[in-house]
Amino acid sequence: MDQRPQALLELIGITKIYPGVTALDDISLRVDRGEVLGLIGENGAGKSTLMRILGGIVAPTAGSIRIDEQDHAMLSVNQSARAGIAFVHQELNLFENLDVAANVGMGREPRRFGLVSRKRLRDRVAPLLQRLGADFGPDTPVEGLSIAQRQLVEIAKALSIAARVIIMDEPTSSLTLKETERLLQVISELKADGVAVIYISHRLGEVKSCADRVVCLRDGRIAGELARDAVTHAAMIRLMIGRDLKALYIPPDAESSDGGCEIEGVITPAFPDRQVHLSIRRGEILGLAGLVGSGRTSLARVIFGIDRILGGQIRVDGKPVPITSPGHAIRHGIYLVPEDRKRSGLIVDMPVVENITLASLRAYTRMKLVKRDLELAVSRTQRARLSIRTPGDHTPVVTLSGGNQQKVVLAKWLSMQPKVVVFDEPTRGVDVGAKNEIYLLIRELADRGVAILMISSDMEEVIGVSDRIAVMYEGTISGILQRHQFNEYNVLRLAIGQDLDTAEAH
Repeated sequence: MDQRPQALLELIGITKIYPGVTALDDISLRVDRGEVLGLIGENGAGKSTLMRILGGIVAPTAGSIRIDEQDHAMLSVNQSARAGIAFVHQELNLFENLDVAANVGMGREPRRFGLVSRKRLRDRVAPLLQRLGADFGPDTPVEGLSIAQRQLVEIAKALSIAARVIIMDEPTSSLTLKETERLLQVISELKADGVAVIYISHRLGEVKSCADRVVCLRDGRIAGELARDAVTHAAMIRLMIGRDLKALYIPPDAESSDGGCEIEGVITPAFPDRQVHLSIRRGEILGLAGLVGSGRTSLARVIFGIDRILGGQIRVDGKPVPITSPGHAIRHGIYLVPEDRKRSGLIVDMPVVENITLASLRAYTRMKLVKRDLELAVSRTQRARLSIRTPGDHTPVVTLSGGNQQKVVLAKWLSMQPKVVVFDEPTRGVDVGAKNEIYLLIRELADRGVAILMISSDMEEVIGVSDRIAVMYEGTISGILQRHQFNEYNVLRLAIGQDLDTAEAH
């Protein structure tokens, strides 16, 4: 006899059909009170569509939603919110011109005599930030926050509405290890209070740590379910992609060589009193590790010409290259895959083909007219090469999943002739299958003689993919590790500014 408690939420036979695409096919799913449900699947598997239906943003083609034993053919956004369903989105949705309190309380501001009571709003938001261990306050302007800090604001928004179901879509993709641990503790506290959490993440270690049950979507259908005691990395990967994965590290075809990119005494605006010395060889994947705020992204922005270099020199193939803008960097063969693809890597309202060809538009221009057939040929080649899931070349990028958006950013640069490529968190929000495809592409680039700088906060990634690892601490390189020195202990020691043990030093 089934002793499970009454379901808080049930999705029954949910189907969603777009023109030419079945995004969801007869999905049935239940969520119990106080349960953490892990929802996994490759990009394009249907997770986001399913959650948009639950949030009232998209109407299902067929099926029903049952909340508190009441069936709904669909929900509106207001109905979803009134039912206590809250979201922590992967893509940040904050008003940069407002402070933290205004963002968290948006639409639910406490009022006095018809006016917003700033004091009551601050008093309401401050305990939420404290609960999350945030290092900023209610009055902090959002425009000055890092991506990791903005992610905490999104989580505080969800906690502020006394939700019964909180959907967390890649909530730790920009968080530090300490912030992630705190979030998992918050999830445990929510569970104890009877709040259900739907936890969507490509970081399978986190899913294993917090989920009571795991459901996997593949190609719009439920591929399987794992009970708590059956949740392992291997089992989840098999459900997601239908096969086992090989080890991350792909050895190079040939030895790396001199003549890639040399960074000599470079000073960035983030650390005007520190210098960076770094050499990235041709044919090498150099991983760049470090804690959030260590200066990695600032270095990437200087290399690509977004921020002004305050001192030092960048050389490519032995020649100094003056870089004062991204245009200069591109002309010298230096490309950047940015950490925040939505704000810095794409024009999301434009179609796939135009995003892929925009940076090299002159190559497709004849007599001042863009040759659409040339653009389409390149777009189709890159879509096939990177397995970009999209109905067509003219599909707006904003409609793609996060992982497929990242692939469009990669396609833009792979269609050109790079000498140096800086990857800043290249697999953020990307599923495990697509990650391996991206790693293969990075290695393919390196084997073509490109110098690769890969910035990553994912310890497994930086150890598993890199040929060497450089570690930053407070704006400078604290050490460089060879492959025989790779382990989390060594990376973390250098990341907090300590020397390696004598036995490990080389």
